[in-house]
Amino acid sequence: MQARLFSREVVPFYLSLMALGVAALLCDAALHLLNAVWVGRWLGIPGTLLILASLGYSLRKRKLIRSVQTAKLLRLHEYMAWAGSLLVLVHAGIHFNAILGWLAVCAMLINVASGLTGKFLLDRSRRRLEAARQKMREQGLSHEQLAERTYWDSLTFDAVKQWRSVHFPITLAFAVLAVAHIVAVFLFWGWR
Repeated sequence: MQARLFSREVVPFYLSLMALGVAALLCDAALHLLNAVWVGRWLGIPGTLLILASLGYSLRKRKLIRSVQTAKLLRLHEYMAWAGSLLVLVHAGIHFNAILGWLAVCAMLINVASGLTGKFLLDRSRRRLEAARQKMREQGLSHEQLAERTYWDSLTFDAVKQWRSVHFPITLAFAVLAVAHIVAVFLFWGWR
């Protein structure tokens, strides 16, 4: 049982993070092999734009946009944030010449890890609560009995859903550092 839980819950989380790191290393290596390292310098722009576009999901959750289904936007948010993060990581490369940029990259990676943590925690909590409810339905419990017996589980699930209150400040810290990095680039760029 423990090994199954580990392979179903923990492994996908780490594989998602590892896939991002490996993809960034492969893209950076390809740019070096093709003698096109200069391309990486410009990948921060589309990466940032993809991350910004992924915020459509947050706008939908706050009912600022209504035209697209939430589930569809969540998947788009995940893919766009992952792809944008990949481009930003390739942009950062292995060049340690800007502390502000690296702080922004670290905040972005923490943000990605936070997002993946929330994704897997919410999914696991939802599955577990629904399995408990289904088992009780099969036992013939009434709606009131079902609600009474899953009360604490429902409260726990609601608490897990509050994970977003942790993810938002992490996202804000990343945004502030990213904006500061972008402003610093424009201030100190050799405009020739």
